Amino acid sequence: MTSLTQRNSGLVQRRTEASRSAADKEKSPGEDEDESRRGEEDDDNKGDAKETRLTLMEEVLLLGLKDREVICKSDAPTGDMLLDEALKHVKETQPPETVQSWIELLSGETWNPLKLHYQLRNVRERLAKNLVEKGVLTTEKQNFLLFDMTTHPLTNNTIKQRLVRKVQESVLEKWVNDPQRMDKRLLALLFLAHSSDVLENAFSPLLDDQYDLAMKRVRMLLDLEPEAEAAKSGANELLWAVVAAFTK
Repeated sequence: MTSLTQRNSGLVQRRTEASRSAADKEKSPGEDEDESRRGEEDDDNKGDAKETRLTLMEEVLLLGLKDREVICKSDAPTGDMLLDEALKHVKETQPPETVQSWIELLSGETWNPLKLHYQLRNVRERLAKNLVEKGVLTTEKQNFLLFDMTTHPLTNNTIKQRLVRKVQESVLEKWVNDPQRMDKRLLALLFLAHSSDVLENAFSPLLDDQYDLAMKRVRMLLDLEPEAEAAKSGANELLWAVVAAFTK
């Protein structure tokens, strides 16, 4: 009886092994690869379970995120006291801040009390004093009942009119229809003047048709995609990073 049981047991075992062998032969190579992949995916999933799981679209978005940090390449004095002060902050700050962060910090528009020391103080007054030294403005005292106030009236209108004309020509007679071919300083001036709500002052003397054309071309510049422009050959990445911060 025992011998029969052993033989039967051996027969069942051989049949089982034979069945497995036959099943393995019937499997296509592709099925083996699929099982192998599933095994690898299971191992990956076990590893991912220890960390935050992301969906496919979240991973795509994460891979596409970009941000530019501002790094000071040279701390040599530029002769512009405000720029030199800003560069000093940039150089001494680690880790580097982004363009958007620096705009907020230098302008004082930050909610972090520990970073208020980055703010550039009395910017308007300091700029006015520079223009006084260059003979464009003058300094006067005006009495307002209980106190005197220092003002800086325009004294050299020729320089201002030359500037107004330069801005007008950049979007009219000298319009090049390609921001990459425009003078970088003039392009920055257009964006900053618009952001500061003073561009209208340069366009108000124009005739109606000139005004409409000038504003249409400014709108074309404002509608540009800064990321795409920054990626073009010869582009000034920092300029377009600032544009992105001001026009977003």
